[in-house]
Amino acid sequence: MERIAILAITKNGIKIAKELKEKFSSWNVFAPDKFSDGNVNINWYTDSTTTKIMELFKSNDALVCLFSLGAVIRLISPHLKDKKTDPAVIVIDDKAQFVISSLSGHLGGANQLTNDIAAKLGATPVITTAADVNKTIPVDLVGKDFGWKIDDDSNVTKVSAFMVNEEKIGVYQNCGKKDWWADKLPANVTIYPTINELKNSDSKGYLIITDEIVDDNSLLQNAVVYRPPSLVVGVGLHWDTAKGTIKDGLMSCMNKFKLSEKSIARFVSIKKENDVAGLVELAKEMSKPIQHFEKEELASISTPNPSKTVQTFEGTPSVSEAAAIKSSEGKLVVEKQKFPPNLTIAIARIPN
Repeated sequence: MERIAILAITKNGIKIAKELKEKFSSWNVFAPDKFSDGNVNINWYTDSTTTKIMELFKSNDALVCLFSLGAVIRLISPHLKDKKTDPAVIVIDDKAQFVISSLSGHLGGANQLTNDIAAKLGATPVITTAADVNKTIPVDLVGKDFGWKIDDDSNVTKVSAFMVNEEKIGVYQNCGKKDWWADKLPANVTIYPTINELKNSDSKGYLIITDEIVDDNSLLQNAVVYRPPSLVVGVGLHWDTAKGTIKDGLMSCMNKFKLSEKSIARFVSIKKENDVAGLVELAKEMSKPIQHFEKEELASISTPNPSKTVQTFEGTPSVSEAAAIKSSEGKLVVEKQKFPPNLTIAIARIPN
């Protein structure tokens, strides 16, 4: 979290806020001007607390409130939207006995922040989300630390309920980090080696970790699909290849080989005298980085489809395949695909 605000509205609360500021120096402290003692580390405000909390709620990733839970609920309730956008809200009582995770416990990070604050203050953390209380898998956080994205979050609540109620959950994974759950798997969770075995199991809900398109509705209606950044897209192109041409070729590959664009980790290509504007524009549009290799680096990579023509013009027998293999340190899942007049695309998977 980058933007965290502490809001204190009592004298004791301000004392606790000062202690927090010493322990978390990047956090900003706000308190009513009527209690001002000239401390330059505190933002003394003259607005009403109702106005100030609205401002802080909308402009921070987390809000630590040093006053009663009931008052906090009343003050933030008009501004609540959804758990994907609301900030984490933590409430600390006036004697710093309890640190309460009050809003956005999982996705917003309030639970972790609650534990961190409680450890620093010597207080008792209060966390009520079912997955944490039951020490089971929080469905909405699987792979978050590895950059995984949930493909469609419409089933998160349903599958989370299956999980905490100890219904049978099946897991299938073909890419991404395997150590996404550090502890022993809960007794109701079983990993299946193939998606067909997952489908034919007696599982009530599913966690599917894949960069492949899943189009089986019998699975999808009770599944949460995670997209690890596992695919490296190698691109061979001319200096004037347009963004639209590259995007059309990429989407053609993704559709033909049933891969998800949400799992693209980066684009890779050969280092040219000047960056190719079309590739730069597409990477920016898709919020993906670009990695470049010198021709000598690519020439040393063994590929299934080398080209004498590419060797003549680029100084290496392969660009798209070689770049994808080298960057991923894995194997091709899509061999070189040609798109006129001067585009090639190959895709490799980063090993688990």
